[in-house]
Amino acid sequence: MMQMLAAGGMKLLTDFERKPDEDNPRGYSEWEPAKLLPKQPELIDQAEGKAVKVISQLLLSLPPGRDYKVIFMERAVAEVLASQDEMLRRRGSSDSVSHEVMSRTFEQHLNAVRAWFKKRADISVCWVQYKLILEDPASSSSAIQEFLARDLNLEAMVGQVDPALYRNRLP
Repeated sequence: MMQMLAAGGMKLLTDFERKPDEDNPRGYSEWEPAKLLPKQPELIDQAEGKAVKVISQLLLSLPPGRDYKVIFMERAVAEVLASQDEMLRRRGSSDSVSHEVMSRTFEQHLNAVRAWFKKRADISVCWVQYKLILEDPASSSSAIQEFLARDLNLEAMVGQVDPALYRNRLP
């Protein structure tokens, strides 16, 4: 998503601390200070007018008093867990928590985030299905452009989608 937004013409807030690797050959486009949002929520001011990647747990630390547009990437929990398993395997470690427990925990967390969004009138959310982006990147890019109300280069956004990187999919 971050690569799509950058190709479309948006400025990103990223520090490129995490380098591309086998798990994410195009890089991570993350911003390390996002991890500090629970204790320093004012750091989000640095993202004004830019796209910044924030994991769902940290969204709950966004301070009120601003207007946010959140593109929330949704992916099947089983695929997320398979992807994490593969990444951990490559790094020589493993997760000792069962997929059943992790799935239940993720679903509870996502339900809590959805409920939290409903309480925050200052946050607009565009729910984007990971699988749908891969199947129809043009429609997904158009929906994102409409949501952001920005003139984006849709062709360039579509060009960033690489189905070959969809490696941990459900049958």
